[in-house]
Amino acid sequence: MIVWLNGTHGAGKTTTSAHLRQLIPDSRVFDAEKVGETLRDITPGLPETDNFQHWPPWRQLVVETAHRVLDYIGGTLVMPMTVLVEQYWREISTGLARHAIPVRHFVLHADQETLRRRIEGDTLIGPSPFRLRYLESYAEAARTWLHDEAEVVDTTHLTPVQVALRVAQAVKN
Repeated sequence: MIVWLNGTHGAGKTTTSAHLRQLIPDSRVFDAEKVGETLRDITPGLPETDNFQHWPPWRQLVVETAHRVLDYIGGTLVMPMTVLVEQYWREISTGLARHAIPVRHFVLHADQETLRRRIEGDTLIGPSPFRLRYLESYAEAARTWLHDEAEVVDTTHLTPVQVALRVAQAVKN
């Protein structure tokens, strides 16, 4: 099984995934961003883009990697990864379905003011213009398709532990 944590930067995906790993037996965290980092290291580089998700191999490799890892070790993969382009989500979810991998898709949501405050106050990464650029894309995806495709957990007034407990409980039910 895959527990996919979607939502934009500042929603709490990475922190929540670390807590979820402790709450869901036989689970591991798979950060699909590492697949993008690997593709960025190819020299000469792939076609220029501001987001590795635009490269079709990223989407295909995420599916294939998740499939191979689950075939190898079983259990649950917790995947904290923002996907805001509906076509990309369809490619990934369809690919996982072809491998008969069940996916519980959660969107960690917070209001725009909270997201902006979290991003600007991030002590690990620091304020990030890159991360702030995605706030409007997230709002558009949430309005048009994303919230209809997932279980939405509003993180605005919750700690990451509380969010992880809610997701873990939903997965158990």
